Amino acid sequence: MSETDGEKVVSINDLEFENKVSITGAETPLKDLHKPKEKKEKPTKTPKEKKEGVVHGGSGPAGGAKKKEVKKESGLGLAFKKEENFGDWYSDLVVRGEMIEYYDVSGCYILRPWSYAIWEFIKDFFDKEIKKMGIENTYFPLFVSEKALTKEKNHVEGFAPEVAWVTKSGDSQLEEPIAIRPTSETVMYPIFAKWIRGHRDLPLRINQWCNVVRWEFKHPTPFIRSREFLWQEGHTAFATKEEADKEVRAILELYRQVYEELLAVPVIQGVKSEVEKFAGGLYTTTVEAFIPTTGRGVQAATSHCLGQNFAKMFEIMFEDDKGERKMVWQNSWGLTTRSIGVMVMIHGDDKGLVLPPRVAPIQVVVIPVPFKGIDPSDECLKVVHQLQQADFRVKADLRDNYSPGWKYSHWELKGVPLRIEIGPRDIEKKQVRVVRRDLEDKAVGRSQDIPVADLVERIGEILDEMQKGLLERARKERSSCIATAYNWDDFMAALNNKKMVLAPWCDEVAVEENVKARTKCEGDGGGAKTLCMPFEQDTLPVVQDPLPEGIKCFASGKPAKKWALWGRSY
Repeated sequence: MSETDGEKVVSINDLEFENKVSITGAETPLKDLHKPKEKKEKPTKTPKEKKEGVVHGGSGPAGGAKKKEVKKESGLGLAFKKEENFGDWYSDLVVRGEMIEYYDVSGCYILRPWSYAIWEFIKDFFDKEIKKMGIENTYFPLFVSEKALTKEKNHVEGFAPEVAWVTKSGDSQLEEPIAIRPTSETVMYPIFAKWIRGHRDLPLRINQWCNVVRWEFKHPTPFIRSREFLWQEGHTAFATKEEADKEVRAILELYRQVYEELLAVPVIQGVKSEVEKFAGGLYTTTVEAFIPTTGRGVQAATSHCLGQNFAKMFEIMFEDDKGERKMVWQNSWGLTTRSIGVMVMIHGDDKGLVLPPRVAPIQVVVIPVPFKGIDPSDECLKVVHQLQQADFRVKADLRDNYSPGWKYSHWELKGVPLRIEIGPRDIEKKQVRVVRRDLEDKAVGRSQDIPVADLVERIGEILDEMQKGLLERARKERSSCIATAYNWDDFMAALNNKKMVLAPWCDEVAVEENVKARTKCEGDGGGAKTLCMPFEQDTLPVVQDPLPEGIKCFASGKPAKKWALWGRSY
């Protein structure tokens, strides 16, 4: 319930729905959802006493006004609670929130316009920034020859279980199978060898926006783990390692900006262990996100220095200014649609999506609240025009076959940051009611009346507050999920309490593999691994301190060499 001038306005959240169906009418894979039962409508009785109106209007017309037919669609509420059943909550949300639709090939999903628009915001930001760095876009074929794919042994071994192969054309078997790219190093680098001859051809810096296929055998999860996904992959070549190192960190910083400044998701920057680094690369840097509800990390994006390994395999050589033949230094880096899933997991709640304003396809929805035969739709359109002129993304929901309350829940489910309600009394007072999506129903500041004359300025301020507030709230929760452990017992206690764990480590591959095996057996949520060795940063003050002299590895008892951030992950 919400109160206005001492009178109550019933929201859709106060109504009780008996049926659970998708608002689109589409089928979902959830067994709990069923088709609504048809019910006969009882005739509405005309009240004997004329009741006083509310600020935005009532739930139906009064007096002798003609009653419009309102659809009885229901099932807007999610079937599961985030804290009680996270997996089903997430699966329910991405379908009901109109982010994805299921497809008849397992592990593949249809990105609906709502989610694809978010990907376009990410793409537009990142594309603009890399072009400032002198990186150009290109496109290489989807198919990889077996010869090219298997040329770099370590690289192909890392991807072998996930490679999808084309073996037939019509009814005929191909002479040689053709792989569908899991990544494009082996597609591009034979061409790099043709394009690079001398030092004047360097640096070579290209990027492509495309899809890739990795035939995952693990449990598929929309956005997080799928067999086909969209991404950008950058591939660059330099004359020196110093240039390559500089770019690796510059790209990693852009990934941090995508997550923290667009998606309002806090990330930890660091370098991967030898076990977790990119197959065939020299070293891998990463931004790591964390889902507090499940206690699992997510590799959010990676920036790799490939060293000279691929240059050696594909003979990518250049002649320097002294006439000496040298191998190039290479990088590759990528960001995927996984970023959308991370955002949904972090910010979503039991009412639906919560979208950060900078990536929301619609930032403001304007809803008329008719009352006593007065339809405020024209005023809604004026407000939409006013806000569009100020470059806000705005939509008026003027559908007359849904009640205002139904529309409130519909747009809350889709995560629109702000809702504007306009009723007859608002028009009289030259104001609108603005409701925030990021705050609980009874939270201070969730709902406020704003004069139309001040609307553009206030909407801008509120959206900025929401963007910052979402990040601060997520960062605070993430920080509470980081524990420090110096021995195995403390490590396991923190891990089983859904924490990431900072622990001193001896930096040995065998020890990491042993930790993964032991935690799988002893824990209650699968094996743990190194998420990264964090770079020095304010969010992890202990990392800035040198390891105390004589400190031992928490797992092996050997002398520790560095801090490592451990955790379970997707």
